[in-house]
Amino acid sequence: MHLAMYGAQPEEKFPLPAMDISGVDPKYFRQQVPYTTNEVPGTIVIDTQNRFLYLVQENGMAMRYGIGVGKAGLEFEGTARVGRKAEWPRWTPTQNMIKREPERNAQWAGGMEPGITNPLGPRALYLFEGGKDTLFRIHGTSEPWSIGKAVSSGCIRLFNQDIIDLYGRVPVGSRVVVLQHEAPLDQPVPVAAANTLAPSAAN
Repeated sequence: MHLAMYGAQPEEKFPLPAMDISGVDPKYFRQQVPYTTNEVPGTIVIDTQNRFLYLVQENGMAMRYGIGVGKAGLEFEGTARVGRKAEWPRWTPTQNMIKREPERNAQWAGGMEPGITNPLGPRALYLFEGGKDTLFRIHGTSEPWSIGKAVSSGCIRLFNQDIIDLYGRVPVGSRVVVLQHEAPLDQPVPVAAANTLAPSAAN
């Protein structure tokens, strides 16, 4: 099931190859899990400590996605809203990212065109707070090995197939809660529930 879930998506604007999930702990694969929260269904809860993103659903359940967390993803805590969505977005590194890794990021100061090698991947959710862009992003990744890890740059990254799935489920205006200091999880990983890709939403 996991191989199918993370298989190739040739119908995309830039055809996506199958994701190499061989080196990733299966607990980070997309799955529906029991989840107790006071947040209403449709809310995104990001647990940076445990490397999970939850999309709260009805009846005490959530769709859970494994994430990789970059430095920028550890700099925001609290609540925000999805202020904008983009399919195959351009990527422009922030000044801090250029300063931190000039040899890697300075060449893209003017922006990188969409595509398979673009760090944002096939979809991006842009988080706003009080009508202002927080510069905090939820996006795809061309580096599947980074899921479940803290990496040097970026915000919150999902497998490309997972960000497509999340993008199709989440409208603009959705509430996002970012938790930085949750206690590490010690319960067994729930059995994965069958799920299918949701239809892609418009920008």
